[in-house]
Amino acid sequence: MLKLVDVQAHYGSIHVLKGITIEVPEGQIVTLLGANGAGKTTTLKCISGVIQPSGGTITLEGAPLNGQAVETIVAKGIVQSPEGRQIFATLTVEENLMAGAFTVSSKEKIEALKAQVYKWFPRLAERADQVAGTLSGGEQQMLAIGRALMADPKILILDEPSLGLAPLIVRDIFAIIKEIKATGKTILLVEQNARQALAVSDYAYVLETGLIVHEGVGHVLAQDERIKAAYLGGHIA
Repeated sequence: MLKLVDVQAHYGSIHVLKGITIEVPEGQIVTLLGANGAGKTTTLKCISGVIQPSGGTITLEGAPLNGQAVETIVAKGIVQSPEGRQIFATLTVEENLMAGAFTVSSKEKIEALKAQVYKWFPRLAERADQVAGTLSGGEQQMLAIGRALMADPKILILDEPSLGLAPLIVRDIFAIIKEIKATGKTILLVEQNARQALAVSDYAYVLETGLIVHEGVGHVLAQDERIKAAYLGGHIA
């Protein structure tokens, strides 16, 4: 569904992405792992149109995305739940969700999407009229994911959904990610929590200093000694 071929990116003279190739098949969870500074955020910015690649091609269902504006890419179905949540803190939970549905024209579709989000995240339903800035960190992460789902994306990009959350909340978030995938949704997951990410992933890529250094089926990579040493503390819990 989404394909990056030999994608390169620069910030001025700094060569950040050095020719990465990634495929995200329809209906799968694909994870991009890597430490801070590896190039994960730059990759997402290239996909979303925030920055333009200096080389290579990005396609969605075979159609090129290079040179497209951010809003055009969103309208085509690539929607991101950003790192740090970036919810609208002064709006209510429901107002945040409705803001996510700005590309959906049918009121019936919007109501159906909202009902599905509330089914996945019942805590949001309980807090529909609550100002989003007063939610807990875990609830704000649920809201950020829910807001992205309100756009009915073809590809849902989740950028560090576990960041800063307690382990029990992280477990809940990843359980819901699996449920979202079970409906047929395609997900590109960017994570530093390798253990949780590989447990839910169909396929994963490891990015280091702008290069793909490892790739493979999620559960297979989780047993790779190099991945264990670098990202899993040397063992699988």
